[in-house]
Amino acid sequence: MSTGTIKKLIPGKDFGFIAADDQQPGDKDLFFHKDSLIEMALDDLKEGDKVSYDTEPSDREDRGPKAVNIKRV
Repeated sequence: MSTGTIKKLIPGKDFGFIAADDQQPGDKDLFFHKDSLIEMALDDLKEGDKVSYDTEPSDREDRGPKAVNIKRV
């Protein structure tokens, strides 16, 4: 499991982005959907919160991996 910080939340669209703790310059933030949250809702999070997560390939070829199984640390 990896860790990171909630960078941006888009509540009206039910998704957000995580900046990985091991993110290198030029790496993109990880997309996540509210359905990937474990034991919390999108409204329970705020930008700057620390989370743990797994990654899996995106549903779209033109995007990088997405974060799943997200839990607050």
